[in-house]
Amino acid sequence: MIELHTPAEIEQMRPAGAFVRDTLATLSARAAVGMNLLEIEHAARRLVDERGAVSCYWDYAPSFGNGPFRNVICLSVNDAAQHGLPHDYRLRDGDVLSLDFAVSVDGWVADAAVTVIVGRADPADERLIRSTREALAAGIAAARPGNRIGDVSAAIGAVASAYGYPVNHEFGGHSVGRTMHGDLFIDNDGRPGRGPRIRPGMVFALEPWWAKTTARVRMDADGWTVRSADGSRAAHTEHTLAVTDDGPLVLTA
Repeated sequence: MIELHTPAEIEQMRPAGAFVRDTLATLSARAAVGMNLLEIEHAARRLVDERGAVSCYWDYAPSFGNGPFRNVICLSVNDAAQHGLPHDYRLRDGDVLSLDFAVSVDGWVADAAVTVIVGRADPADERLIRSTREALAAGIAAARPGNRIGDVSAAIGAVASAYGYPVNHEFGGHSVGRTMHGDLFIDNDGRPGRGPRIRPGMVFALEPWWAKTTARVRMDADGWTVRSADGSRAAHTEHTLAVTDDGPLVLTA
């Protein structure tokens, strides 16, 4: 069932969106050569505790994971594309780091992700990250009342195609509300005019992500970290948005 939220409920979601936005900005700015991923994890924990928020990742146990997730942020480096498990690793010059963060504030969830380059940037990595940002903007623009979810997927996929990046269909966007993952799945590529009709009150996260040269993925031995099958670098960008009568309202912008 796809939930529809009232304008008052959408207003109540704004604090969660603002906290997720600010936390990602703070943590990504701290990501420097020599910083340990566990330092970022513990900084995220402190921010969550200080805000009185509830991590959506702590104790998260989906069907694909290896037991409950015991961290509050996903940190994915280089060819790690999704659900990177924070571990004892010091960031190196040129690393591509994705930070994916979701919390509940006053019972409402927001979910977002950013990808940054640590130290000196490779133009090919900058291009990869730029493509996910442009795809997210295109998906948001298509998330208007009267359109269909397939229109959003097609808008995202068109950007990937224009850049020449293949799209994986196993992981994508999802509805958000009182829980992090609702019933609605939003592929990062699709056919326009297909899928549920977009209506005011829908709230979902869009998360374009892909690797440079393959759509196939493999799972690390940790049971969480999803990597590109050929070792090519990946990028991931995500926002939570609410659909209003006037169009999409990005809660984590």
